Amino acid sequence: MNRKDFLAALAILPVGGKVMQLQELGNITRDFKSTATMPAMFIGHGSPMNALEDNAFTRRLTAMGQSVKEQPRAILVVSAHWLTRGTHVLVSAKPVTIHDFGGFPQALHDMQYPAPGAPDLARETAALITSTHVVEDDQWGLDHGTWTVLRHMYPEANIPVYQLSIDYSKPPEYHFKLAQELKALRKKGVLILGSGNIVHNLRNIDFSATAKPFDWAVEFDETVKTKIEQRKFEDLMHYQHLGKAAMMSVPTNDHYLPIFYSLGLAEKDEQINFTYEEIQAGSISMRCFQIGE
Repeated sequence: MNRKDFLAALAILPVGGKVMQLQELGNITRDFKSTATMPAMFIGHGSPMNALEDNAFTRRLTAMGQSVKEQPRAILVVSAHWLTRGTHVLVSAKPVTIHDFGGFPQALHDMQYPAPGAPDLARETAALITSTHVVEDDQWGLDHGTWTVLRHMYPEANIPVYQLSIDYSKPPEYHFKLAQELKALRKKGVLILGSGNIVHNLRNIDFSATAKPFDWAVEFDETVKTKIEQRKFEDLMHYQHLGKAAMMSVPTNDHYLPIFYSLGLAEKDEQINFTYEEIQAGSISMRCFQIGE
């Protein structure tokens, strides 16, 4: 069976048929032996300028990278900046660095993060997802929700990186359940990052040096922290019912949805540690957390 015929068959086969077809092809990650369970993380990535800056947040990113006991075999990022209809996975062997922003210094536009891709693992990731069809994509690259973070965590850019998109037509429950299908990757040496911001309101942003966090931003950021500590993830899926502070903090949920790609990976009673917290520019939460050691 050639690849074209396989993809055509995969689109119409039931789950059991899909497994049989994958067995015909063989396990494309058979060389990736099981490892100790990798942690999973959520990163509040904030402004692209963090790629250039040395501040408390970027120093914490460096420490988070150094704290991972075993070097990842690959890094999978679900970024707020890759929104699609349908779920896509990046299969490029040499993903480009995407400068998906404007109005910033030329030094930021000149910055590159030349990490290799992980096409085999990307296809294995697609195979793990049975709840929806996953589109292979070789046109995307590493957007700033990915590379501005990784350049501090893994500055040598020597670990393969790939991305999974966010189907922006779907509700939070969809994303949480999809993430649960990716748990096996944590035992294959894959470090999975959700990259967004719990509070992300650009309409009320304050770029002044003396900017103070808005009360509603602090309130919702703390509410999310408490809900995570209490394992009340379903409440976070229905954030619209968490009051005015929630609606001010999440005017659109593109930056909020990545938290479910981290929370969905947590095993029952697995430890969740908050690794950084700050409100920048009045209305951007930089909160980060880590699942597992």
